[in-house]
Amino acid sequence: MPVLEAQFLLWQLADSAFPTGGFAHSLGLESAWQHGEVRNCDELKSFVEATLWQAGRAALPFVTAAHSDPLRVAALDDLCEAFTTNHVANRASRTQGRALLTAARRVFPDRVSPEPVLEHTHVAPVFGMVTRCLEVSLETTTQLFLFGQLRGVLAAAVRLNIVGPMEAQRVQNSLAATAAAVVEQCRSLTIEDIAQSAPLLEIWQSAHDRLYSRLFQS
Repeated sequence: MPVLEAQFLLWQLADSAFPTGGFAHSLGLESAWQHGEVRNCDELKSFVEATLWQAGRAALPFVTAAHSDPLRVAALDDLCEAFTTNHVANRASRTQGRALLTAARRVFPDRVSPEPVLEHTHVAPVFGMVTRCLEVSLETTTQLFLFGQLRGVLAAAVRLNIVGPMEAQRVQNSLAATAAAVVEQCRSLTIEDIAQSAPLLEIWQSAHDRLYSRLFQS
């Protein structure tokens, strides 16, 4: 693929307008906020840092494994289902993975095959498979996945009015080095290395369905 065409493809995938349904999820931030655990910009920054490291250790190995061997995606999808025991995170992962796969097959029908049929469609293995089909390099894929996590949780923070859009952009810029460190340390992790590194995030997210009022699905 020509370099400029590949760059435009990357920007299309990174664009929040690409219909993956991520705007409906806060990655546990709404629950943490309503429980009084994220009250200001500093606490938001700590929350986002924990989210990035959690994504690096619990999701990125699925992304890299599916990208490296797309024929394993069904088995990786099953493993991700068994690993993601938090029912809210599990539902969000399946919903976003299904949306991503559907969008990719419709937008890029000549490159993303309708096969295989996945039982769960968890977002991490789907992301790895789709980017491999689109000839996005593994290095760029890991960066793109972490960027999506970073942008998604900060977009949720703006919609929850925890911070304004300018402050959110400042936080995002300040966490670029953290995101890069996560990619550097976690991109070589294998499926045998997957682990939950932020139990409090799991607890807050699992409590999401019990919130009296909710803006997000998770």
